Amino acid sequence: MKLLYPTSLKLDIQSLEGFGTTLHPYDVKAPIPDELTDAEILVTWTNTADNLRDAAKRLTKLRWIQSLAAGPNDVLSAGFPKSVLVTTGSGLHDRTVAEHALGLLLTSARRFDAMREAQLQKRWPAELGGPQPDRPKDRFTTLRDARVTIWGYGNIAKTLAPYLTALGATVRGIARSAGVRNGVEVYADDRLADLLPHTDALVMILPGDASTADVLNAKTLALLPRHAWVVNVGRGTSIDEDALVDALEKGQLGGAALDVFKTEPLPETSRLWAAPNVLVSPHAAGGRPQDAEALVAYNLRRFLAGQELRNLV
Repeated sequence: MKLLYPTSLKLDIQSLEGFGTTLHPYDVKAPIPDELTDAEILVTWTNTADNLRDAAKRLTKLRWIQSLAAGPNDVLSAGFPKSVLVTTGSGLHDRTVAEHALGLLLTSARRFDAMREAQLQKRWPAELGGPQPDRPKDRFTTLRDARVTIWGYGNIAKTLAPYLTALGATVRGIARSAGVRNGVEVYADDRLADLLPHTDALVMILPGDASTADVLNAKTLALLPRHAWVVNVGRGTSIDEDALVDALEKGQLGGAALDVFKTEPLPETSRLWAAPNVLVSPHAAGGRPQDAEALVAYNLRRFLAGQELRNLV
């Protein structure tokens, strides 16, 4: 049985030996070599759309795909038969994305981006230093006593929430179903109209599917206070970017720190580049799955034993 692993990530291949499979590296940007088209297992990471479409057509014996991405949209849209099992890399990016989200929140509150811009201009930004009001109600300037709403309350949110509460924030979640998760009150998404008006910072960690397309739009943006900031480390498709820029230009929103966009790289023609109080992060929150070998080995063991796999789509 052949297992194909991507050269786009340095994997500890020795940890995957001894399972009765042969391990073969492949280039995620090139067609699958002819001698590997009888592979039954494919591990993917940053594969091009052409590579995946080629694999879908020519890997006729494929039985299981282990994606190392948190969301397998690229794999699901490539045309693989429904008989092929697909598992995701959910959990591999929790710490890195949570850390990046925390950094974007702190930058938004403390305006490190504006300080850096002033530094490049050799200008002392007096408005950002010196005596300042403590926790003003009409601005987002600190995480202490800030009301942070996390929209898309999954594993990443569970990792992020303790960081925020340790800094004094009040954290609430929004998900498909309500409940208390690790001490955080999570509301169903039908409570958006109740929660958004009482939000200082909205962190979006939504998956990219039809149900989340443009959910942050003119209508939902209007529910947020004028001082609120939006941080998106989920999927760019969840924000109506024109509506967001409109709100920023009209002063109806405090700002936005975005790591994901509808089109990446962000086109030069995007209105976001020049919009006020926008921080552009180049899809840098994840990009380095942690403990990927442990997940592959765990699922490989269960696959060979005919047991249910972790993170099965």
